[in-house]
Amino acid sequence: MKKGDVVDLIRYHFQNREKEFRNTTITVARDFDKNGDAQLAQYIMGFLSQANAFFPQSEDVASSLLPVKPDTDPLPLPEVITKDLKGIINAVNHGIGVNKFLFVGSPGTGKTESSKQIARLLGRELLQADFSSLVDSKLGQTAKNLTSLFSEINGLPFPNKYIILFDEIDTIALDRINQNDVREMGRVTSAFLKLLDSIAPEIVIIATTNLFANLDKALARRFDATIDFDRYATSDKIEVAEVVLNNYMRQFKNVARDLRLFKKILKNAKHVPNPGDLKNIIKTSLAFSDPADPYDYLKRFFNAMFNEKTLSLKDLHSLGFTVREIEILTGISKSSVSRELNGSGHE
Repeated sequence: MKKGDVVDLIRYHFQNREKEFRNTTITVARDFDKNGDAQLAQYIMGFLSQANAFFPQSEDVASSLLPVKPDTDPLPLPEVITKDLKGIINAVNHGIGVNKFLFVGSPGTGKTESSKQIARLLGRELLQADFSSLVDSKLGQTAKNLTSLFSEINGLPFPNKYIILFDEIDTIALDRINQNDVREMGRVTSAFLKLLDSIAPEIVIIATTNLFANLDKALARRFDATIDFDRYATSDKIEVAEVVLNNYMRQFKNVARDLRLFKKILKNAKHVPNPGDLKNIIKTSLAFSDPADPYDYLKRFFNAMFNEKTLSLKDLHSLGFTVREIEILTGISKSSVSRELNGSGHE
């Protein structure tokens, strides 16, 4: 702890300069942490947190970083993506300055959820940049807001305890060449590039985008690694769906388990959605199912996967569904199904 910091703390206290007092206190805590006295550093920050309850933050120091709740739901991913995420964890643990990662892929492929899991496995807090509060219609204001955001990031008291999430980074960093308002948005993107270079090496940055093709190429090169989440085979999606179903079924005692029929529906669908959409379909099918019909969720899931397209009994039988399964999916009795199929579907 420097003598100048002691003098500044006393001066800021008596001058009621709360912002400067807070920032200097954070600097002191960081110095103790770097010098191996983490316990004292945490004590100081704990005291500061209590003090903040009596000194409300003014608008100019309002946080643009929002804490993200950890997710304990299972996150099944293809092995090829899982290996990349393990590589990120390994790189961060080695502490050699590999700290910026870009997750690209279609909506619902697990980019944001993977960020939560990485934060949990690294024991770090995930903070998401609130881009909605940064973008401003006033000329030049967005770039100024970005500068304030990065000042806040670099001013975090314990940088090695955080992961910063830039979700949908394309919101502020689209291709400067192909956008409509080249000058204004170009300034924003250029400012973002410079600010990203200023990030402390202890802080981990994860950015996500659904529009990688439209992302400024200079920005993409700023990241140490780009992870492609569009690498799901149909078999991967079916495996994900099975894990999600098993997880949600624990909350529904009235439903009957029939994984064979569930997987058969998926295998016969012309298009299997990405995991995020699959999760919503499964959850909704269970939530809206008839408590008196333990297989109603499968009927609802089937209708969602086939876009409620009406298939004849013969169509269903040609897809490999048994008489019993057709009864579950249509509500038509097995005897009626058998008569319609001229007895060919008897089990």
